[in-house]
Parts: sequence; structure tokens; C-alpha cells
Amino acid sequence: MCGIAGLFAKTPAFEAALGDHLAGMIDQLVDRGPDSAGVAIYGDPVPEGSAKVSVLDPAGPRDWLAVADALSLLGSAEVMRALGDQAVLVVAADPEHVRAWLAEHEPGLVLLSAGRSIETFKRAGLAVGPGGLIDACGLRGMSGGHAIAHTRMATESRVTTEHSHPFSTGPDLCLVHNGSLSNHNRLRRTLRQRGVSFATDNDSEVAAGYLTWRFREGDDLDAALAAAERDLDGFFTFAIGTHDGFAVVRDPIGCKPAVLAETDDWVAMASEFRAIATLPGAEHAEIWEPEPGRIYRWFREPAIVL
Repeated sequence: MCGIAGLFAKTPAFEAALGDHLAGMIDQLVDRGPDSAGVAIYGDPVPEGSAKVSVLDPAGPRDWLAVADALSLLGSAEVMRALGDQAVLVVAADPEHVRAWLAEHEPGLVLLSAGRSIETFKRAGLAVGPGGLIDACGLRGMSGGHAIAHTRMATESRVTTEHSHPFSTGPDLCLVHNGSLSNHNRLRRTLRQRGVSFATDNDSEVAAGYLTWRFREGDDLDAALAAAERDLDGFFTFAIGTHDGFAVVRDPIGCKPAVLAETDDWVAMASEFRAIATLPGAEHAEIWEPEPGRIYRWFREPAIVL
């Protein structure tokens, strides 16, 4: 099952309302994934040399001002959003340096993402209603250039906040997945030997880690996704967020559902059309099913699909 949503704004007006529109899409996908939900939203970037850092304390609410004070050893740090057990911090340091510092000094924290633009939020349970992800993170009212989201029906690992999608294993990179991988345990061992770290036993985190490794090896997004289609056994629909856009790819068989739609104001993907139908102008959109094995991607200036 699982539900996927991706949204790319093509106009300033739509960027300003991105969170509202994404919340409407997620609301339609709860039936596909009642166990947990997550969202990665890409907003205004912090200055070069700084990072937005999204972190989770599985033990519960945390004094995030104290965490920011500790991180100030790397560079000035402040709390951008504090959400009880989760927070977004801004640190004047390279994202990978922050990742390494947290692993050494705060091993109890789960790093949800780090980068110049990305903010990531996750929560176990239904995405909607009191205490659900949408209200807990204040998604409605957020602005941004693009975002991806996921509602999870757990099949291969535990139902916890940290096991929720999206998974981010590199700067401004995240991935959500509908499907199942059969070779993720072997790949996880191989990737760990190559310097990729993992926080969970979720197969989707391995897919994200694989892309991170391919980028470190010098691949661009197209080459990394082409290699993933070759090396990841199983069936999948992936939505991948990067600093300047998002991409969609299905396995060569294409057994998991996906719909794409585009207007002059936005591009959207979802695991079913009813999520896209909530968007303004959806009745006039160009709508199609993505071809198995083909990579679709949209980037800032200009927005393109290959």
C-alpha cells in the first residue's frame, strides 16, 4: 500500500500556499498508510556554508535550545522550529560536519535530514486530526518550492516515528517509496562498508543510501537512478527530493500505482488521482501514468522533464 505525494510549485503564488496544498493531498492518502506519515519541504535556503538540520528525539520532548548551544561549537546555531520531540535547527556549518558531530556527541538523536533547503517532519499514527503530522508540524501555512510526502502502511519494519518516510542520507536528498525491496539487507551491509550510515532497518532507507553513495561516486541524478533500477531488486515507485526539484521513477515492471499531472502553476504526483484532484485547476491538468523505468524530473529554472 503506502501513499506518496509530490508537489512542485511553478509560480510564486503557489509556492506561498505549498503547505496548504500538500496537506490536502496527504489527507486523501491516509487510507493507504495509517501507520505513520512524513513530509520533506524545500523552502528558502540558508546561506552557503550553513545547514538546516531536522532532528528527532525518540525518547520524547527535548530542550532544543540546549542542543543548539552545543552545536554552536561548530558555528552559530539557533532553533528555527521546535515541535516537542522534533526540531529544525540552523547551524553555520557544513551539513556533513553537523551529521558527523551529532553521530558522535548526540547518538540518541535521529537526524531526519540536513541541507540548505530541506526541512523534514515525521510522526507515527494518522497524519490527520489532533496530534497528527499535518497539525503537529504546522504544515498548513508553510511555503516552499517543492515537497514530497508519504503515508506508511508498515510491512517490513517497526511502526515508529524514525521508521517513517522520507529518508534522507545526504545533503538536501530525500526519498519516499511505495513497494518492497528484496535485497536491502545485502545492500545495507555493502553500503555501510562504503561509508553510508543508517538509522533504521527500513528497506526504503537503503534506497536513499544507495543514491547518496552513487552521488559520492560522481553520478548525477539520472545516472544514480538508472543504476538504482539495475541494482535494487524488488518493485517500487520512488519520489526523490533534491535541493532544486524532485524526480519520480518506477521499477521496470511498474506494478505500483502512480499518477502525474501538470498545469501552468504546479506539477504533482501521487499514488492515486484523488490526492491530485484536491489541487486548484486539477480539472484542466495534463494527466498521465508514468512509464515504467522512465525517469521524470522537474528542476528550478527552468522546470523540465526528461
